[in-house]
Amino acid sequence: MTAPRFALIGASGRMGREILALAQETGALRPTWEVSRGGARTLDSSAKGEVDVVVDFSLPEATVEVAGWCRENGRPLVSGVTGIDGAQRAALIEASREVAVLWAPNMSLGIAVMAQMFKPWASLKGFDFQIEELHHRQKKDRPSGTALFLQGELEKAAGASLPPPLAIRGGGVFGIHRAWALGEDETITIEHTAMNRRVFARGAIAAARWIIGRSPGLYGLADVLA
Repeated sequence: MTAPRFALIGASGRMGREILALAQETGALRPTWEVSRGGARTLDSSAKGEVDVVVDFSLPEATVEVAGWCRENGRPLVSGVTGIDGAQRAALIEASREVAVLWAPNMSLGIAVMAQMFKPWASLKGFDFQIEELHHRQKKDRPSGTALFLQGELEKAAGASLPPPLAIRGGGVFGIHRAWALGEDETITIEHTAMNRRVFARGAIAAARWIIGRSPGLYGLADVLA
């Protein structure tokens, strides 16, 4: 069976290179259209006949254009772009009315499971909750998009607004995210550690394969797990 074809936006970035390497190694996807920042190639009308799904790991500034192209050309989109603003998120939502769109600030399937583990914490009364994240010193957004995602999921479980995530930057840490439940006599901690970028590439490829043929809508990694 022939692997699905994909366009990769942000192909020259660290995550882009990781996704390309894993796709070629596993044969799970065929890269047929690569767009690099500053490169001559763009996502134009001729790409429609060459791709089954678009994977975007570029910059927030490209989100509106990429989402618009997918909407106009009827191709599903997987976006792992972090640091998007309200207008860029609105573009993803608008596209999702016409095509399937999966956006996740962290493509680790483990992070998706971690978020689901917060649900039983709804029964913890009198506890304080805190999200904490650590990343390498070059990480631009602070707190990370993943931390903000986990914050939202934890607030749903707690049924209340919580203190903002604690963000630490230093060294070459790929990503550590912790969730704390702090009681008077006991403490619960859930921790996820990414040991390399390949974990995110695996999640992105799994999401891209999953979303092909899905109905229009806005999806997350929890849908892939389900």
